[in-house]
Amino acid sequence: MRNGNPNSRNRRSFLQASLATGGAIAGATVLGAPKLFAQASPSTSAQTSLSAESSGSLPPGDAAILRFLAAAELIESDLWTQYAELGGIGVNPPIELDPQKGAELNPYQTALSNLDSDGPQYIASNTLDEVSHAAFLNAYLESKGAEPVDLDEFRTLPGSTATGSSGIKRLTNLMNLNVDTSWYVRYRSTTNPDMGATFPQAITLNNVTAIPRNDADFNGASNPNFPGNDHIQAIANVAAFHFGFIEQGGSSLYAALSQKVTDPQVLEITLAIGGDEIAHFLEWVDFAGNAVSATVAPFTDPISGLSFPNFFTNPPLQQLNLTQPSLIFPVPCEFISPNLPNVAIIRPVTAKFAGPVAAVTALTNDGLFIGQTPKFFQVLNQLAHQAQAATRQ
Repeated sequence: MRNGNPNSRNRRSFLQASLATGGAIAGATVLGAPKLFAQASPSTSAQTSLSAESSGSLPPGDAAILRFLAAAELIESDLWTQYAELGGIGVNPPIELDPQKGAELNPYQTALSNLDSDGPQYIASNTLDEVSHAAFLNAYLESKGAEPVDLDEFRTLPGSTATGSSGIKRLTNLMNLNVDTSWYVRYRSTTNPDMGATFPQAITLNNVTAIPRNDADFNGASNPNFPGNDHIQAIANVAAFHFGFIEQGGSSLYAALSQKVTDPQVLEITLAIGGDEIAHFLEWVDFAGNAVSATVAPFTDPISGLSFPNFFTNPPLQQLNLTQPSLIFPVPCEFISPNLPNVAIIRPVTAKFAGPVAAVTALTNDGLFIGQTPKFFQVLNQLAHQAQAATRQ
């Protein structure tokens, strides 16, 4: 948690230790009505795996898996680049190395730093990781004679016009999000979505922006409890919960698809990159908790109407531990059989709730693709169905 929080202390040493011992948390779940084909239906060929001709020396199912993962990483790279342009560290050294740079942060960077002084650095690092994932997966596909994934024709969406934005066209829309915050509750619960459990929202975030849309969003009512203002802090708090939503989805996606892989080297790839997605999620669990605890919370932004209670003193759910911010590791839950002991795991890990089709549904419901073309949905759905159809040989 951020430095100076009276209810917490910096957990970087715990984060590092948990990664070193294989600590794992994450998961994407879609428990509502499917909306996958709301924009466009996939072609008939989307129901089948890639042909041997297009998969090169890779098993067709493995090629399909890697192609969908490459598409997912291109999408992640696009959204994280938007976060990094406005909230990342940029060319500045870490604040610990040059404290004076803290005075030069824009209001969005300041708001993110209120959640963790290293927030801008984490955002920049997460972005570089996702870009590297996409580049590696496409290069690996090509090295095996398989077709890489190119989504450049769909970079048509306008992004933020706030100072710091590059102004380039985007694949994703971060300004009209419906953030699923049930992941925050899920990892504090002893029940498992793969075994039929459902989870309420930790906090309601519908049709909200996670980045400043323009320079006007940098301004708002000052708050005596933290630097900056209520409006930009509310936007940063939305981003904090969105970071967790995105990275838990990636973690579960890699876990679900690893079970379908045939080639040992491809399995090495999915396990290795999936582990990095888990590392990301672990940080953002902590980050989101800082958005709903002192000294940032409680507050209400009069401009957007968003309210963020202190989950320690005013928990939104009756079972207090379901929203306790200091629970940053996964609570052990049911797994495989209710007759077995509860265990701390990634959840979900089944294709039904964590596979490619579920991932596309979750991202679509998130509002991430608002403004995209029917062709974009057709291509993404086809890639998802091809990967979903893969089976271990």
